[in-house]
Amino acid sequence: MPPADPLRLPSIDALRAFEAAARLGSFERAADELAVTASAIGKRISTLEDLLGIALLARGSKPLSPTAAGREYLQQVQAALGLLAAVPLHRRAAQRRQRLSVRATPTFARQVLVPRLPTFTTAHPEVELEVVLSIPFLAANAADADVEVRAGPLAELPSGACHLMRDVVTPMASPLLLQRLPPVRAPADLAGAPLLRTPVDPWVTWFRAAGLDWPEPTEGPKLVDLGMTLEAAVSGQGVALARPTLARPWLESGALRPLFALYAEPAQQYLLWRHAESEAVAAFCAWLQAQCATAAGEALALLESISGRG
Repeated sequence: MPPADPLRLPSIDALRAFEAAARLGSFERAADELAVTASAIGKRISTLEDLLGIALLARGSKPLSPTAAGREYLQQVQAALGLLAAVPLHRRAAQRRQRLSVRATPTFARQVLVPRLPTFTTAHPEVELEVVLSIPFLAANAADADVEVRAGPLAELPSGACHLMRDVVTPMASPLLLQRLPPVRAPADLAGAPLLRTPVDPWVTWFRAAGLDWPEPTEGPKLVDLGMTLEAAVSGQGVALARPTLARPWLESGALRPLFALYAEPAQQYLLWRHAESEAVAAFCAWLQAQCATAAGEALALLESISGRG
C-alpha cells in the first residue's frame, strides 16, 4: 500500500478564522470582520485544532490569546494568507474585470489603434485589453482573439465581418527620392520611377483610376507589411501607394509627399471580425468604428490640404 499523505491541509476559511480571532482577541470581533457568526468562527477553529492535534487559543483568557504553539503558527498563517491576498485574481475587483483580446495588423495597430487607446481605456476601466499583431497573408490563428482587424475585399464581405474604415490610396514619395527623379507632374511620369510593391495594396487599382493601362509592377522587393512599405518610401527607396490614415505622421512631418490629388479605393479595406460576444466586445467594436471614421476623415482632410498647398 502507498504511504499515507503526510500533508494535513486545513481550509482557507479555518485559517482566516484563527488569524482574525488571534489578532482581534475574540470570536465576536472576528465574526464581524469575516461576516459570519461567532459560532461559525469557533467551529472553524476547533476543526483546525483537531486537524493539527494542538490547542491554538487559550479559551479561558479575556481577550483570547494564542498558546505558545498558536503564536508560532499564527506567524506562519499570516505569511501564507498574505501571499494569497497578493494574487490579483483573488481580489473581487480583478474578478469583475473583463478581458478582451484584439488582433490587428501591425501598421493599423501602430498608426490607428494604439494612439487612440487611452480614450477607450479611460471610458472602460473594467476591461483588460490585450493587443496582438497578425501579419497579412500569413497563417494566423485568430481563435484566441475576441476581436480581429484585418484587410479584405469588400466585394465578398465574409459572414460575420463588417467594414471598419473606408480608406483611399495615392502615390507618396520622400523629398529625397523626388530630388533624384525627373519632374513628376502627371501620373504617366511614374513610368520612370521605382514603385514599391505590396500584395496588400496592388498598384493596378490606382493605375485604372488614373487612366493608365499598366500592369502590376514586377521589379523590386515585395513588402508584405504596409508599415515596411512606408518606411521604404521614407528612406527614398521608391514611390509607395499609401493610405493617408497610415502615413499621417510622415505626411505631417513632410517626410512623405502626395504626388497627385488623385485617390483610389484600395483593393482591400479594413474589416472587423467578432469572434466572441460580450459587453466588452460590443463596447470596443463601437468605439473602434467611431475612431476609424474620425481617423479616415482627418487623414483625407490632411491629404487635401497638402495637395492644395502643392
